Amino acid sequence: MDKAAHGTWTDHRKVLCVRLDTIGDVLMMGPALRALREQRPDRELTLLTSRAGALPAALMPELDRVIAHDAPWMKTGAGSSAWRDCALVERLRAAGFDAAAIFTSYSQSPLPAALTCHLAGIERVLAHCRENPYALISDWVREPELELPTRHEVQRQLDLVATVGATSAETGLALTVPPEARANALRALRGAGIDPREPWLLLHPGATASSRRYPPEHYVEALRQLTRETGRRVAISGSHAERADADAIAGELGGLAASLAGQLPFPELCGLVAAAPLLICGNTGPAHIAAAVGTPSVVAYALTNPQHTPWQATGHVLTHDVPCRWCLSSVCREGHHGCLRGIPPLELAEAALDLLSRDTPAAIDGARPAVADRPAVA
Repeated sequence: MDKAAHGTWTDHRKVLCVRLDTIGDVLMMGPALRALREQRPDRELTLLTSRAGALPAALMPELDRVIAHDAPWMKTGAGSSAWRDCALVERLRAAGFDAAAIFTSYSQSPLPAALTCHLAGIERVLAHCRENPYALISDWVREPELELPTRHEVQRQLDLVATVGATSAETGLALTVPPEARANALRALRGAGIDPREPWLLLHPGATASSRRYPPEHYVEALRQLTRETGRRVAISGSHAERADADAIAGELGGLAASLAGQLPFPELCGLVAAAPLLICGNTGPAHIAAAVGTPSVVAYALTNPQHTPWQATGHVLTHDVPCRWCLSSVCREGHHGCLRGIPPLELAEAALDLLSRDTPAAIDGARPAVADRPAVA
């Protein structure tokens, strides 16, 4: 395709962005979206994402609109149908997008999304791709990460949009937490028996992949140490699916903890993270929420993927090196979970105590960008 015939990217006002993954992946593309918006201030950005990805997308200030669709070529696509895919093509065609930017991880192919854009009549498309996409991708960036990922996920997406001249000096994550969501979260916290005016902290023990879950008994040991030394109560968050594990940890901690797992919609979870003096978790979505809202965190980081550490976050990332690091697996292939089990509970407690002892924890990198109105989700 002759790119000159379609002008430069500054000519394109209505841009479709595609990231069909889940919470953390969508949050980590925020700085690239900001760069696209700053390239042309009147630009309208719509994100095509999964239903799970639409949860954070609805709170991201860089977006104007969100389209939720579980695509069959993605892990989230169970239950998809050809009828829905055809309906999506027609919806995109009717929207009249000038261009599209497809964001993928290093191991994903952009070609199904590029074909969807092609069928919808979107002729200007930007993406990384291993194979020669010919006319499917007008702005083809050859995939440089062929064997293992070499860049943080945020940097990968920033580098992609920089190839078409979109850059931003503000590269932190951002979320707009609605005031009512924060108020509802604090109301739920009080209802669970924890007064937010008293010392407390937040634990999020779950993760969608079992390879990224720190052992519950390690959390219990660490938090017992923390509560003895600080007198803080522990609020425990999680999804409906994680409720049993969260309740079990709360039970082991007795009156020191209360579980809110399964009780909070996503905006309220963000409100709870934003209100928390400290978050303790694994490498999971709330770690990226904390980075976006400025909450200090201690992250027990499984060495499954080097790209997903908290970006420009305040806090500590704890790891334990193993020969099988960077396995990129959702289930521990060796069965020992050594990269997490090797992190001593006392180390986690000491990292939390260090953060709690600071009057004003300093962020790793500068101020976060100002927030704006939330996008519409369809």
